[in-house]
Amino acid sequence: MEARRPVTTAKLRKMKEDRVPISVITAYDYPSAMLAEQAGIDAILVGDSLGNVVLGYDSTIPVTLEDMIYHTKAVTRAAKTSFVIADMPFMTYHGSVDQTLRNAARLMQEGLAKALKLEGGAEIVPAVQALTQAGIPVMAHIGLTPQSIHQIGGYKVQGKSSAQAEKLLEDAKALEQAGAFAIVLELVTDELAAHLTQTLSIPTIGIGAGASCDGQVLVFHDLLGYAADIHPKRFVKTYAHIGEAIRNGIRQYVDEVKGRSFPAQEHAFHMEDEVAASLYGGGGSSAQAEPASAEEKRVKEPAGQRE
Repeated sequence: MEARRPVTTAKLRKMKEDRVPISVITAYDYPSAMLAEQAGIDAILVGDSLGNVVLGYDSTIPVTLEDMIYHTKAVTRAAKTSFVIADMPFMTYHGSVDQTLRNAARLMQEGLAKALKLEGGAEIVPAVQALTQAGIPVMAHIGLTPQSIHQIGGYKVQGKSSAQAEKLLEDAKALEQAGAFAIVLELVTDELAAHLTQTLSIPTIGIGAGASCDGQVLVFHDLLGYAADIHPKRFVKTYAHIGEAIRNGIRQYVDEVKGRSFPAQEHAFHMEDEVAASLYGGGGSSAQAEPASAEEKRVKEPAGQRE
């Protein structure tokens, strides 16, 4: 089978033109990225959602630039052909252009990301322009933007009203004009997502935005039922339940350790009988030593002690 060529921004745009759906998944470490790569995923997003699903925070806001660099480095070691995009975390691109470029440079140079993702609409256009002019591919993200969750007032579907829909359309066009190569639509109404996908020349990647988007993204832990949120999400489909399998495996391990059935003899290592005798006296290990026969005992006894 022919080896897969690395996915690029040009390929993602071509996939939109050819109406080939784009598959995206989040990943936060080497093994999850390796499994996604082997499964043929088009793009991997190192999302600041790691704050929720890996670091145990209530939101993405506490995630730092150092966190993102650390996890992006782990993912890029595994992803040889998948296109790796890293989130710029909270308040790392809202200051001066100089500061934004420095933070972005670290994610690209230290994390080895291929592109960066920024949340927001028209208000972040200057940052998107500065990054793209510096040669950094930018994926935009509108709709529900988790970094603004306290301002939004919760995890609410966006684009239900005509005012909201019009604002999101204006934001999407401004971000495309600023140079974004793709745009994530999160928790956006199906109708608006379909309209945006038809209107924009860049790929749309949906999460809770219906089937009309050019691609879809899901969180690794949601998709696989791996320590996922106890509250089911309507827009998520769980394709495996590895959390349950892991929990059952660990429970069995705990039971066997407490019942002393693990480790068994097949899990142990033994030294030669002579070495054991010189160190500890007596014979070798209980598993290897066999009782001496009466004849062997008679031969080994000194002559004066024989009857």
